[in-house]
Amino acid sequence: MMKTTIVFAHPWHGSFNKAILETITKKLDASSNNYQIIDLNKDSFNPVLEEKDLAQYSKGKTTDRLVLSYQETLKDTSELIFIFPVWWYDIPAILKGFIDKVMLKNFSYVETKYGLKGMLTHINKTTVITTSEYPTWYLKFLSGNPIKGIFINKTLKGVGLKNIKWLNSEYTTTGKIERRKKFLQKVESIF
Repeated sequence: MMKTTIVFAHPWHGSFNKAILETITKKLDASSNNYQIIDLNKDSFNPVLEEKDLAQYSKGKTTDRLVLSYQETLKDTSELIFIFPVWWYDIPAILKGFIDKVMLKNFSYVETKYGLKGMLTHINKTTVITTSEYPTWYLKFLSGNPIKGIFINKTLKGVGLKNIKWLNSEYTTTGKIERRKKFLQKVESIF
C-alpha cells in the first residue's frame, strides 16, 4: 500500500517546523491517510559520506542500514513532504546528507547516454515546506535560487519527482504570531 512520507529535518521539537509537522499529521489522521515520518534528527541520521560510503557510492550501494530503511520507505511512497528550515540560504546539512546518501544510483536515478534519468516516478506529488527569516521573493532572487532553482528543479526533479509545490513561512522567528497561524491554516488547507 502506497503512503505519504514526511521527511522532517529540524532538531528542536519545540520549533515552528514541528508545529507544521503536527498540523499535517493531524489532518492526515482525520482523513485516515496512511503516512510515515522520517525524522532525520530523531533517527540520529549521520549525513556525512564517510570513506566506507564512498567505496560503495559509484556502485549505487551502501552499508548504512538506516539508508536502506529510508529507501524501503520511499519505495512505498506515493506522496512526499519535506519540512525544514532554510539556514544560510540553503537546506540543512542533515537533509543534504539524506539526499547524498539515500538518493543513490540505480535507486533514484540511472545514468543514460543523455544524462540522468529519475526513477522515483511512482511518487505522484511532492510538497516542500520551509521556514525562513527571509521573504520568499528574496530566496527566489538569490543567485541560483537555492530552494526552487537547485533543490526542487535540479535535485528533486532529477530523481523523478513531479508535481512539486513549495510553501515558505516568511519571518518565522521575528514575525507576528498571526503570520504563523495563517501559514498553518494554509498548510492545513492543502492536505
